[in-house]
Amino acid sequence: MPLDTATPEITASIDWLARADALAQVIAAQAAAHDADDSFVADAYAQLKAQGFFKALVPIEFGGGGASVAEVCRVIRRLGAACGSTALAFAMHSHLVAAAAWRWRKQGAPTEGLLKRVAAEDLVLVSSGGSDWLASGGTAVKVEGGFAITARKAFSSGCLAGDLLSTSAVWNDPEGGPTVLHFAVPLKGPGVEIIETWRTLGMRGTGSHDVVLTDVFVPEAAISGRRPSGPWHPLFHIIGMIAFPLIYSAYLGVAEGARARALELVGRKSPDAAAAELVGSIENAFAGAEMAWERMVDTAETGVPGPETTSRVMIGRTLLAQNAIATVERAMEAAGGASFYRDTGLERAFRDVQGARFHPLQDGPQRRYSGRVALGWDIDG
Repeated sequence: MPLDTATPEITASIDWLARADALAQVIAAQAAAHDADDSFVADAYAQLKAQGFFKALVPIEFGGGGASVAEVCRVIRRLGAACGSTALAFAMHSHLVAAAAWRWRKQGAPTEGLLKRVAAEDLVLVSSGGSDWLASGGTAVKVEGGFAITARKAFSSGCLAGDLLSTSAVWNDPEGGPTVLHFAVPLKGPGVEIIETWRTLGMRGTGSHDVVLTDVFVPEAAISGRRPSGPWHPLFHIIGMIAFPLIYSAYLGVAEGARARALELVGRKSPDAAAAELVGSIENAFAGAEMAWERMVDTAETGVPGPETTSRVMIGRTLLAQNAIATVERAMEAAGGASFYRDTGLERAFRDVQGARFHPLQDGPQRRYSGRVALGWDIDG
């Protein structure tokens, strides 16, 4: 089904999910080819841009679509059922925009310039958060007027189509010790190189290659935040609350697509008790994933960042991941031998959903963190 790529009008009453429905039909047909040859979902990104999705979360007053986090979570879920890679890569851009919009609205943070640029220039943002987290990585050396950054940032989803890399590096502050500096650098700027390393089990179309920074100059005025390397910081409670509902919407979508495919395949067979029981196990697992997702999305919309909120979201992240993986595994079992063939799409879903294991906080660290919160202990202990 061809998609109208004429840029539609951005208004306050856009039905983003309807747009996602139309786009999902197109990207579903492209997903297998990108998976087969490890290629980035560039065509899907072009279609997302044409439909205004990259500026959807920018406030209306800054020229964006004014979408809520909940709306975009539903969009990513819908895209994930069609192409997990498109959904996950788009989620990585989306969470950066969503966090900037939240900080502007709730804290009066000076993120207006970035948000206006995303809308006016249709920028695609790339996150290196998965390879940094609390400690960050790379080095920042003080030079005249700013810093020289040298680093290698893995898991930079969508970098082949990206405009700005939102990242960080560690400066050995003579007074404060190891200090993480936050900044953005143009992906096509001097000293920035993309190394195509992304040959993976699943989510192959995300183009999550390494970005290498070699003596990249970042002006002092471009440093958007500073924090100690290692301990939890208020910024990460905002990230935890906003980013993970968006990211894990992609995995819920993958599980939902696998569930639908299994129901289609099993529905062709004659009714029997064993098949009904297997499908019932799919329903249980998917319901668990969906319930966790609903709570995460509600927290993103209504929560107050802090250790307890982060714990609640990260518990949801663990439960969603476990149940999404179980949904796909049980879908394969219910479909039987047909699920082993690539043409059914279930083996790709099985590989894609494994990525849910690896985003922070992984299961063990999440349990330790949530346990410390419940006990009232120092979360940095």
